[in-house]
Amino acid sequence: MTYVILLVAIVAEVIATSALKAAEGFTRLWPSLIVVAGYGVAFVCLSLTLKTIPVGIAYATWSGVGIVLVAGVAWALYGQALDLAGAVGIGLIIAGVLTVNLLSKTPVH
Repeated sequence: MTYVILLVAIVAEVIATSALKAAEGFTRLWPSLIVVAGYGVAFVCLSLTLKTIPVGIAYATWSGVGIVLVAGVAWALYGQALDLAGAVGIGLIIAGVLTVNLLSKTPVH
């Protein structure tokens, strides 16, 4: 269940980050409200996961998966494609998140 809450945190953060462009420096009301609400949900959910997942693991997963998803949203919504180096970097982030979550012996509370 903790990883479901972490997934909600990640999705909320991706929605908020993606809405930042549309908020245009917080000059547009609805996108700005999405940003604030999204980050609020993200931080509350992330804080709940820290009861059972070590902060380093939770944050690495949250930020790593968020980076990958935001890159995908930026490509889909704004046409911001990655070059080869960017794609390799995203692949390394994915590998890092998988390594930390599947192979790390870091104890969970």
